[in-house]
Amino acid sequence: MKRRRPNYSYYYPERPEPIESAEGIKALSRRGAFARNWWATRWIEAMERLLDYGRLARGRSYARRGQVLSIEETKDGIHARVQGSRPKPYTVTIRVEPLSDAQWEQVIDALAEQALFAAQLLAGEMPHDIEDAFQTAGVSLFPARRSDLATHCSCPDWANPCKHIAATHYILGERFDEDPFLLFRLRGRNQEQILEALRQRRAGIGETDEAEEEEADALETSPPLTENLERFWSLAAPLEPFPIEIKPPAITMPLLKRLGDPPFAPDLQSLLYPAYHAVSQFALAVAFADSEKEE
Repeated sequence: MKRRRPNYSYYYPERPEPIESAEGIKALSRRGAFARNWWATRWIEAMERLLDYGRLARGRSYARRGQVLSIEETKDGIHARVQGSRPKPYTVTIRVEPLSDAQWEQVIDALAEQALFAAQLLAGEMPHDIEDAFQTAGVSLFPARRSDLATHCSCPDWANPCKHIAATHYILGERFDEDPFLLFRLRGRNQEQILEALRQRRAGIGETDEAEEEEADALETSPPLTENLERFWSLAAPLEPFPIEIKPPAITMPLLKRLGDPPFAPDLQSLLYPAYHAVSQFALAVAFADSEKEE
């Protein structure tokens, strides 16, 4: 009786080198660290605790060679396609365990206690102490346990995370550099939801309703605009006692950081920083020069 030859195609090992692709997403970092901002660095550090050195090295090489063909945010997390040594790209999924509604309510309460948090988040920055707010709520913003992070790759490698998942993590870290709110969305809340909740906490829903009623009453009792046209541009009170504090902004380039770098100029903020800095220094010099003349 002739013996049937077993099928080893599933266990067929990869060739040493992956198939190169001109359509891949090459990492901005050519050497050294992959992330510029601290929150993106924390994400990569959380991932690196789960991988062995060999797969980390291969993952970095894949990311810099452009083996990650696509990466997109979905309702379930992150979906990517990574080109390995086989013709068909591998499918990678990364899912971060979302926080429950009750956990997010506790986080928002903790964030609302610090006015600076709302200002920095509105400017598109991740506050350095934001992890303290999450810890106060008994949760973590970044994956702290293996159960916080679910990854899968269609490659035959038995290890999870594999080098294809590692490459996706590195490219994702650079995406966090551009959009820190991506991490919030993976945890279950977007930027608008968080900022709106912070406004309600700090203003108070009841106080807001009362202010709106007072404003409506004032509009009903105020005289018509035609009676005030002659003194419309006049000051109701002198400005001399009005306090003015001239100093550099607490957050540099807030609008650019909130909008993020455009696709055609991935390093736009760094390119424009010298101009913004020069304009700010000139404005401060002019302001203080005028004050010295008055003295």
